[in-house]
Amino acid sequence: MRNFDFSPLYRSAIGFDRMASLLDAMNSSEQKQPSYPPYDIELTGEDSYRITMAVAGFEQSELDIQVEQNRLSISSKKPEDTSQRNFLHRGIAARNFERRFQLADHVKVTDAKLANGLLHIELVREIPETMKPRKIQISEGNLLDHDRTEKAEAGKKPDTVAA
Repeated sequence: MRNFDFSPLYRSAIGFDRMASLLDAMNSSEQKQPSYPPYDIELTGEDSYRITMAVAGFEQSELDIQVEQNRLSISSKKPEDTSQRNFLHRGIAARNFERRFQLADHVKVTDAKLANGLLHIELVREIPETMKPRKIQISEGNLLDHDRTEKAEAGKKPDTVAA
């Protein structure tokens, strides 16, 4: 079993406590996460993803998809089979499940489709304009010229500089 100590990260980085907590939670839940139902995660574009989950035997009304605070949760509520059937072998799983995925900031679920026993969930990362890199123009001049201009705009008499 692997345990990581994130306390040095808390001491030397500001604002990354959520990331350390996320890594710690993922490490601890890794052993608890069931393998049912099987799923794939694929990168379909530069900022788009698809989760494909095998949910054969489930109807659309038995599946529930929710997103709350960067957590995608997919669950099922299969009604209990009350018929008296005599199985010689039972290999098709038809049990309830809940699968959770932690989403990065700005990742949104855009679509969900059920086709041929596969649930396809489309996700897109949409970075707001305010978060995108922007170019800052550099102006020429010295700091004294800038100070004189600010004081003149404020209605004050500019200081004289001895030459």
